[in-house]
Amino acid sequence: MRIPLLVIGGGLSGLAAAIRAARFIPEVLLVEKHSRLGGLNSYFYRNNTLYETGLHAITNYADPGNKKAPLNRLFRQLKLRRNDFSFCQQIKSEVVFRNLETLAFSNDADVFETEVRNKFPQATARFQKMLDFIKYFDPFTPSPFRSTRSFLKERLQSPLLAEMILCPLMYYGSSREEDMDLSQFVIMYRAIFQEGMFRPQGTIKDLINILTDHYLQLCGTLRKNCEVKRILITEKRAVGVELENGEVLECDNILSTIGHKETLRLISNSEEPSPTELARLGFVETMYQLRHQSSIGLPKDKTIIFFNNGDKFSYKNPTDFVDFNSGVICFPANFHGLPQKGLTEIRSTHLANYSKWKLLSSTPDQYSRQKQDTSRRSAQMLENLTGSFALNIVYENTFTPVTIERYTAKISGAIYGSPEKIKDGNIGYPNLFLAGTDQGFLGIIGSMLSGVSIVNQHILPKL
Repeated sequence: MRIPLLVIGGGLSGLAAAIRAARFIPEVLLVEKHSRLGGLNSYFYRNNTLYETGLHAITNYADPGNKKAPLNRLFRQLKLRRNDFSFCQQIKSEVVFRNLETLAFSNDADVFETEVRNKFPQATARFQKMLDFIKYFDPFTPSPFRSTRSFLKERLQSPLLAEMILCPLMYYGSSREEDMDLSQFVIMYRAIFQEGMFRPQGTIKDLINILTDHYLQLCGTLRKNCEVKRILITEKRAVGVELENGEVLECDNILSTIGHKETLRLISNSEEPSPTELARLGFVETMYQLRHQSSIGLPKDKTIIFFNNGDKFSYKNPTDFVDFNSGVICFPANFHGLPQKGLTEIRSTHLANYSKWKLLSSTPDQYSRQKQDTSRRSAQMLENLTGSFALNIVYENTFTPVTIERYTAKISGAIYGSPEKIKDGNIGYPNLFLAGTDQGFLGIIGSMLSGVSIVNQHILPKL
C-alpha cells in the first residue's frame, strides 16, 4: 500500500506538519529515528528527574484575542484549543554588555522601547523609524540576502544599540556568522521584543504528548526507532524510502524536516559533509541543577540574560572549543505562575567549535575533561551576572555540538542549520519538500508554522 504522505523527522516541525496533513489526508505516516519525539526540543531522565533539552523559552507569545498572531494561527491550523494549554509568561529579560549597559524587555513591547529611548536618547527618532519599517515589512516573501548589520548601521547610527539589539536575535535565530538576513531579523525582532517569551506550565514532554495524542486521534500513524536510510528517486520523483532495517515504503509525497543538506544526503547517499558544512555555527549548553534559589540569592525577577563582554558582539565559529565572551543565561523557573520545585536550575549557552569537539570525542577521557572545564569556566562567567552559585550545584550536564549531532543528525550539530534557507520548501522535486529549520522559520512556534505552511502550500493543493 502506498503512503499518501511520509513526514521524515519527529521534531516539532514534523509533528505540526503531520497533524495539519492528517486533518485532510488519511494514512499520513511520521517516522522518527529515535525512541522519543521532539528533536532539538526533547527530554531525558537522570536520577529519576526529567530534564528538558533545547527549551529555554518559546517566542511569539500572544494573548488569546490576537487572532493574527503566529501562536493563535498555529492553534487554528492544528485544530487545537488554546484553553487546553497553560502558558507562563517570562518575568523580565535583559541584554547586558560589558556588565554595564543593560536593556530590559518583557512581553510588554513598551518596556523595551522605553528602555531604548531612555538609554539611547540620541537614537530615539531613528529607532522609531526602524520600528515603522519593521511594522510594514513583509519578511515572508522570498528575496535575496540583505545584511541586517548594514541596515542597522544605516538606520540607527548607534553602534552599541545595534549590537545590543542583535545579540539576542542572533543567539535565538541566526545560522549566519556575524550577520543575519534582514527578513529573519524582522521575524525575530517581532518574536522576541514585540511579542515576547513564555513556556508551558508543564514540561516539554507534556507538550509533545498533547501533540502526539492529537495526531493519533486524527488517525495519523507514527513509527519511532525508524531511521530512513535512503530516499528513492525515479525519473526525478520521490517514489519511496528505504529504512535502515531494509524495509521499503512507497510514498506519493515526502516532507522532510531534517535539514536541506541532510535530506540531499539521503538521496545521493553521500556521507561526508563539506568544509563549509563543518564550519556551521554550533553551541555548548550546560545545565546546573541547584539547591532551591531562595537559599542562594539568585535573581528571581529575571528570566533570560543575553550578555556580551565587549563593545562589539562577535557571533562566529570560535577558534577555541568555546567562546566565553558572550552567551545566554536562562533561569527556567522564572516565569509567571510556574510551579516552584525543590531544586532550581540555571542554563548557560555559548558559541562552540564543532571541529575541535568532534576531534576530541574520539578520546572519551579528554572529551569528558574538556566538558568539565567548559562547565567550570561557564559557571565562573555566569557568576559575574548572577551571583555565586557554584557551591550549590548538585547536578550538571554539558551538551556539545557533538551531542546535538548524535541525537538529531544535524550536520556539525548546528541547531540553526544552513545559512542558506529554502523559503518555499522546494528542493527540486515535484513531490519532495523541505520544512523546519532550513526552510527559514526558527524557534518553536516558527518551526511548527513551517511544517504547517509547507503542507498548505505543497501538499493540500494536490488533494
